Amino acid sequence: MSKQSGKYNVTDPRKISYELFTLTYGSFVMQLIKDYEDVEEVNKQLDTIGYNMGVRMIEDFLARNAHIGRCSDFRETAEVLSKQAFKMFLGIQPQVTNWNNSFDEFSLIIDPNPLTEFVEFPDNGKFENLRYSQVICGAIRGALEMVQLKVECSLKTDQYRGDSTYTEIRVKFVEIIEDAIPVGED
Repeated sequence: MSKQSGKYNVTDPRKISYELFTLTYGSFVMQLIKDYEDVEEVNKQLDTIGYNMGVRMIEDFLARNAHIGRCSDFRETAEVLSKQAFKMFLGIQPQVTNWNNSFDEFSLIIDPNPLTEFVEFPDNGKFENLRYSQVICGAIRGALEMVQLKVECSLKTDQYRGDSTYTEIRVKFVEIIEDAIPVGED
């Protein structure tokens, strides 16, 4: 299988889960390409699938990490995302970098990207616009929305495309989502 992390033993279901995900993700993306036959539609589907995963994963993350309280600012949110959530679900710890001056936008540098570890696509230009790691962007958006943070998330470089030796995901804070009380309820 893939690299041993040391934190989890081989029979730990979390390690098996993220290794299974990284092993099968390429096949999953190829099936989406066959089903939709349009790379832009595949990108949208990967984002939507990631979003739905993030909505569910945040519950698991908070249940397993009851000691983590509400983050005081976006910088703390970025650190928890990088050092704990990514470690728990993908077995990696991306670097948080490239903050803007107002500290409402940052980059996650994923090196190496576990999703690209077991995949090779033909080099015929057909998949040039594929945002292979878009599922991660969707998962970040979905998870943060569940804790009332609306963000924009985009791939700046993708290790799969050969843009770079790493994958860079840009995360921008948009707004705090206010709890909405349904009409007629107090």
